[in-house]
Amino acid sequence: MGGSTSDAAQDTDEEARRRLNAYTYLSAPERLEHIAIMRVFCGTLLADLAVPDIMAKLRQADGSAAGLDADTLTVRLEQLVQWGNLLRSSHTVKASSISEYQRSRSRYQLSKLGERIQRDADGVLAEADAAREVSNELLALVERGLRELAGLVTVPGGIEPQDGLERISTLFVQFTEFADSIRDFYAYLGQVLSRYDLDGAEYQGFKELLLDYVEAITEDVAFRAPRISATLDTLWPHIPALLDRLDAHAQGLTGLSAQGEDRLEVRVQRSRGRELADWEGLRGWFSDADGQGSQVDQLRDATLRALQSLLANAKRMLRSAAGEMSRRKDLLRLARWFDEAAPQDAHDIAVAAFGLYGARHLGIPPATDEVVPAYTSWWTGPVVEVPVALRERGSRAQRGRTSAVEDHSAQKRRLREAARQRAAARAAAADELRSASGRFAEVHLTSAALGLLLELLATALGNAQLRSRADAGGVGTASFDLGSAHSEDAELGIRLTVRRTEGTQTVLHSADGDLLLDGLELDIAGISVAGGGEAKVSVS
Repeated sequence: MGGSTSDAAQDTDEEARRRLNAYTYLSAPERLEHIAIMRVFCGTLLADLAVPDIMAKLRQADGSAAGLDADTLTVRLEQLVQWGNLLRSSHTVKASSISEYQRSRSRYQLSKLGERIQRDADGVLAEADAAREVSNELLALVERGLRELAGLVTVPGGIEPQDGLERISTLFVQFTEFADSIRDFYAYLGQVLSRYDLDGAEYQGFKELLLDYVEAITEDVAFRAPRISATLDTLWPHIPALLDRLDAHAQGLTGLSAQGEDRLEVRVQRSRGRELADWEGLRGWFSDADGQGSQVDQLRDATLRALQSLLANAKRMLRSAAGEMSRRKDLLRLARWFDEAAPQDAHDIAVAAFGLYGARHLGIPPATDEVVPAYTSWWTGPVVEVPVALRERGSRAQRGRTSAVEDHSAQKRRLREAARQRAAARAAAADELRSASGRFAEVHLTSAALGLLLELLATALGNAQLRSRADAGGVGTASFDLGSAHSEDAELGIRLTVRRTEGTQTVLHSADGDLLLDGLELDIAGISVAGGGEAKVSVS
């Protein structure tokens, strides 16, 4: 079992290597000639051409391979055969002379792999940098096709096989074109937004592209995706039976598959929609079927990342307007100059670009006892202390003038006004507490009044004396005696008295909530306001 598995893996690797070899001609030194030859073969169905025919078509195309002679062209053709892009033809040569036979005996035809690779290469060369429009109208056709197919499949008797084949083929062609256009457009968008050297005009164009075009795409997909997903859920239980019925009606090339030892085994790539895996891919595009997220979710995430890149470019342009301009283009141009310059010219460019001049004497003589010979290196010689002004500005002179004393009168006025407002607020809170004394359960205190009351209460409780009194058993225990604890604020003219009364409760209602004082009674009275000085607090 282990040996058969290893052999299968080796066969798979060998097949992958053979297919990848067919891409070699695109990176070979003579790639332009190879591409011109392959275009000759791709321009005709079932092309079966000899060297003279290929030479005539190359000269007619007037490309990079138009000047190839017969021997060089034969070498190129044989190389393409070795890589697997071309095949030697088995066409029977009919010639009327020996010279005609020699010219026509080597004939070539295109392999399927070679044709596929050249077609993709031409597409890349023609439209790689272009912004491909998203075929958004196809999404509406996909939704309509799925809805009609679900209606025909679920009726008694089912759908006619030929009608089902036509609808499924049309549906998957539309979906494939739409999905490919989405991938191409977002690849182009990512390539553009990754640039950090956009100027104002380019940024404005891409901003409109992103905010208008991308928004229209995402809104349409977000609108139709749930409806398509719901239709697929309805259609899904009927898919296996529908595919079996279509296979029984028209097998296509699958009829060539091996059914016995006397049949030729042919690998067949079926049309889109004829396999259950195709339907699973369609369903996974619009809904999260495997827990990895749907393509609609990825589309939404890609749009958010594009918006973030757009904002990053906007921030860069704002910094540029403030003088923090990106020097990317200038640095790339400077790097190209360095790469193309001779050594001496490169030194001159460095001096002009960075100011890296040769070492210059600053005119500060060393100490008399430290005479340094001229041949002493700067690396090992003594260090000369250079004043900061001379080092940074190249001058010993003092710069600027003495600044005037800063005027803080406006700040002082603001501070006095703030203190006056705080004092007025505390006075108003004290008046409110004096008026509410004895009827706390009936009034609703403001936040300022409650804060002042808690301040006085904390002062009274914090300064209460710890006294010792005996309990019923005659054992001395420490307890807080609050019989006559009080605190006062002479500046506000208010006095708070706190008494401990067993079994009583005092409830303070305020805008910030209710405060319950268990076993305490509060009494607030006014006192004469001191002429000046700080608040006086006494606790007995």
